[in-house]
Amino acid sequence: METNGVKFTPVLLGSDFNVYGMARSFYDLYHEPVQAFASIQLAPTRFTKVVNLELIPGFDEDPVWIETMRKLKERYADHPEPVILIGCGDGYAELISKHKAELEDVFICPYIDYDKLRQLNNKENFYKVCDKYGLPYPHTRIITKEEATSGEPIDQPFGYPVALKPANSVEWLDVHFEGRKKAFRIQSAAEFTDIVAKIYQNGYTSDLILQDFIPGDDSNMRVLNAYVDQHHHVKMMCLGHPLLEDPAPSAIGNYVAIIPEYNQTIYQNIQKFLEEIEFTGYANFDMKYDVRDQSFKLFEINLRQGRSSFFVTLNGYNLADWVVKDYVKHSLVDAPTVYGNQDEAQHALWLGVPVKVFKRYTRENADKDRALKLIAAGKYGTTYRYDQDMNLKRWALIQWMQHNYTVNFKKYFAENKG
Repeated sequence: METNGVKFTPVLLGSDFNVYGMARSFYDLYHEPVQAFASIQLAPTRFTKVVNLELIPGFDEDPVWIETMRKLKERYADHPEPVILIGCGDGYAELISKHKAELEDVFICPYIDYDKLRQLNNKENFYKVCDKYGLPYPHTRIITKEEATSGEPIDQPFGYPVALKPANSVEWLDVHFEGRKKAFRIQSAAEFTDIVAKIYQNGYTSDLILQDFIPGDDSNMRVLNAYVDQHHHVKMMCLGHPLLEDPAPSAIGNYVAIIPEYNQTIYQNIQKFLEEIEFTGYANFDMKYDVRDQSFKLFEINLRQGRSSFFVTLNGYNLADWVVKDYVKHSLVDAPTVYGNQDEAQHALWLGVPVKVFKRYTRENADKDRALKLIAAGKYGTTYRYDQDMNLKRWALIQWMQHNYTVNFKKYFAENKG
């Protein structure tokens, strides 16, 4: 790819919606496909011309990952242009950070050092950092494996429902059992005891996060994406207001409808935090508004862009462009911070589900009314439906994906989100 006469090569790791969204963002700017590597093929990157995907079994974990990256270093070593390595998932971001010292003689690795990543990637440690910097988060209690398997009752200090989730999201990817969810909303003491037992019986070893459940539906959530340059200065922030989440057990917490929002207080608080901890690269925050004390409480920071982060590109802040401006164009040094979504006339609704699903399942409120007006005006889009990347096979794949969403909402919404 080339910008202002300077060539560069992006390399993406993964094959999911995150990868397709980033590849599409690059394609919008440079009209060339992006090379990607992954361990398995996922639906979003099938039948596409914007991603060249190379599959490598076992590539999502060491030692296969680093052994493969050493071979890729040889492949890219003779490239005179910058080669930017972007991990599109928690596991890949962690692996890049872990081996950054070995990789960065060939690849640009826009990630924080591994010790800092481990501190932020683990929810338990992240909340300690929040305490240090005065960022609110839900009342929390840590449950250890030793405590959970001792045979003694676990002290549960909150009223039901409560939220329960793994502290180690990377380890959780390898834990499977009937009823497994990305995060649990637990309604009773009996359910709490049952779920905790199943979690540790099926191989999970890290701590659990037990939290006071913040009242309210999905429309109380907020998501913020930021890009922090190599000098630890925040250069772009884009706030989204999720209106609907995926109800399927394995996907709870994944947003499927986001309307842009502007909130300078949130921007300033997160910018101060990111710059004080000397962050680098992409960051993605989840938070929820608590009507009880009128505060936005942080759930987690993801040290990469998320599966729904294409809403940033859709609203005019092309996600791929920031890392290029930073490491290739070197144009961010004196550039002011961009605080997204100040002009409502430019707003666009991001959807991850068919319009009919959004209309049926999203709670009736003023934000839904505003979203419906954007739909009526044609100011909406998805990550996966891209007019410049359409063929018969991809069209059929999209119909299948949308059908699955419709079925899953009908099956799970009342149970998990109603």
